Amino acid sequence: TTYFIATLLIVTILSNCRKNTDERAFYPPVDTNINLTLPAYTNLQVPGGWAYVVGGLKGIIVYRINTTDFIAYDRNCTFEEANSCGKADVESDNITIKCACDGSEYNIFDGSVNKDPARLPLKGYNTNFNSNNNTLRIFN
Repeated sequence: TTYFIATLLIVTILSNCRKNTDERAFYPPVDTNINLTLPAYTNLQVPGGWAYVVGGLKGIIVYRINTTDFIAYDRNCTFEEANSCGKADVESDNITIKCACDGSEYNIFDGSVNKDPARLPLKGYNTNFNSNNNTLRIFN
């Protein structure tokens, strides 16, 4: 019985030594303004439009929810986030964000995980829309 208990203890310890794949990466400070009248952001002039913006860890995806609200996510894939293999891209359906390197998929409306192996949602950023000068501030 002593051998059984010792074996059980060793198995329990070893099973708890697995790598933590939910470790958050370091995201740099973000505080940028984009002018929505520029040609690069034409898609953001209407609800349901999205665009890629420079910034964050691997770039930012901005999505326009309605006439006044926007959401923004870092393009860094969240499976093994600190050592992520790639950038997240918006798929042709315009509602799915996918990481080609690991197959993870996310919902563009809230950044939540639609398909494993990722378990963490995309890193979100704050947004503030100024309708007077048609600029969007993205910040953390």
